[in-house]
Amino acid sequence: MFYRLFDALDKKSPFARAEAHCDVPCGIYDPSTAQISALTVVRMMDLMKAESEAHSEHSAEHVNSMARYIEVKEEHAEKAKQEVRIIWGDYFKKDKHPNVDDLVHKIMQLGSKSRQTADRENGVAFVEAINEFSAIFWETKGVAIKRAKAPYAPALEMVYPDL
Repeated sequence: MFYRLFDALDKKSPFARAEAHCDVPCGIYDPSTAQISALTVVRMMDLMKAESEAHSEHSAEHVNSMARYIEVKEEHAEKAKQEVRIIWGDYFKKDKHPNVDDLVHKIMQLGSKSRQTADRENGVAFVEAINEFSAIFWETKGVAIKRAKAPYAPALEMVYPDL
């Protein structure tokens, strides 16, 4: 009902159209969700390895734990990729950040490989590529960064805004 009313009014006296370069107001983008998701991928890989070493592969406990770890690993790899895609697509401008395209492609490939395998080195590379993306993001905001180990397992070095 309201749509028809506004549509009729717009046809009689057109409203000025608002346009924005992104889906949400700038300033609420933050790569930390992607970083935490990538850390979770590595953590699940570590738990999968520990589980494989600790239990018989035929026990119900082992199968249950592995299924859960794999599900979380896959979910968080995709979540990290999605968060990077949103920031890349909605925030970065190609003319100002031409090298980001190659980095995002690398992140997408590493994220997919992290979903397909339990290769910890690939998972760590995924975290590092997202750290690099985060550093570029904070640089565009004029925010200094610092590197520090995450305060939780797997305790990898992360890029943080130095506020």
